[in-house]
Amino acid sequence: MSEKPRLSFWQIWNMSFGFFGIQFGWGLQMGNMSSIYEYLGAKESSLPLLWLAAPLTGLIVQPIIGSMSDRTWHPVLGRRRPYFLAGAILASLALLIMPHSSALWMAAGLLWILDASVNVSMEPFRAFVADLLPEQQRTVGFAMQSVFIGAGAVIASKLPGWLRDYGSVSAETGVGQAIPQTVHVAFGVGAVVFILAVLWTVISTKEHPPSPDEKPHEMSGLAEIIDALKQMPPRMKQLAFVQFFTWMGLFCMWIFFSVAVARNIMGATDTHSKLYKDGIDLANNCFAVYNLVAFLAAMALLWIGRVVPAKWIHFFSLLAGGLGLAGVGVVRNPAILQWVCFSGIGIAWASILSMPYAMLSNSLPANRMGVYMGIFNFFIVIPQILVAIVLSRVMENFEGVSRLTAVVIGGVCMLIAAGFTLLIKDDSTKSTPDRI
Repeated sequence: MSEKPRLSFWQIWNMSFGFFGIQFGWGLQMGNMSSIYEYLGAKESSLPLLWLAAPLTGLIVQPIIGSMSDRTWHPVLGRRRPYFLAGAILASLALLIMPHSSALWMAAGLLWILDASVNVSMEPFRAFVADLLPEQQRTVGFAMQSVFIGAGAVIASKLPGWLRDYGSVSAETGVGQAIPQTVHVAFGVGAVVFILAVLWTVISTKEHPPSPDEKPHEMSGLAEIIDALKQMPPRMKQLAFVQFFTWMGLFCMWIFFSVAVARNIMGATDTHSKLYKDGIDLANNCFAVYNLVAFLAAMALLWIGRVVPAKWIHFFSLLAGGLGLAGVGVVRNPAILQWVCFSGIGIAWASILSMPYAMLSNSLPANRMGVYMGIFNFFIVIPQILVAIVLSRVMENFEGVSRLTAVVIGGVCMLIAAGFTLLIKDDSTKSTPDRI
């Protein structure tokens, strides 16, 4: 197979820019869905089950889209870009409609549509990097995606507060609405940003037809997914344990942190009180800090990775994130909560978005890149499903397990993931450890 040409900084920028829009949509969801559910009357113990849409759609959609995109070639849009575009259109429509939900079932249904659509757009982006970049530049490509993920999430996390403070948008609900006006406007902006960012990548980046010696795998569909699971590379098996506990911790944070701040730290008892809204704003500020730190850390990784192996970057990053997330259980000072605890989480997030893929991508066959990236997502979504099912039952039956307890459990899970990172073996086919 001929060596892929090296791409310039701006070419890598263009091919990664779509992730800015994808993460803008994710950021709005992560910062606001739990409070949207509570505005519509959801109970504390039902939140994990209401969030099941994200992991379940990822479990189903990503390997299927990965397998399909491996076999796709459109004369205009290429291999991966048809999926970027289709997912972006559907996700943008779901973002527009979400704040108009008038009942819990409507918001939950729209979240299923939103998450399925985002997964259609997002999954091929990982394979896109491996398709277009030579091995020496792949981790730069994944790190660039992390930069845009951080930037999109920072703005999305801060947007409702900015709209209230500087845009004269009311934080109160409108006539016949259960959800504040700031959320309505923020989700509308998110829909526009999502589609425009993905369009930028679709228009600015061209794909190359598969080379003659890159033949599609003989199997397809479910048979290919099962076969790929059986032939999983050793490096992928080692990373599976790291991903499992990492994403268990992240899911605990995403589901419970915002409402834990409002309920357990601020002490709010009424979802329509000023204290509750102040708690949600503080939580969004914390999310903005971790995404800002992740943005800066992702840029730093472009240089740090030249001298430090990816394994050790990931270990220390997860250690910082785990300590920061577990620290939420004892920290009550808002400044320390934002700038100490969530800076650690931001460092971890930058590494989570790039280091596992950097360690994995060179061990995958080119003609099955999409399906293996989709299967790798199993180790992200299965732990989230377990968290949703188990924690909902535990919280329903044990009064001492609160939203804040669940966040601390997430920090412990991330520390366990850091321990499993130490067990990753260097690739025996290389003379030096993975570096970026």
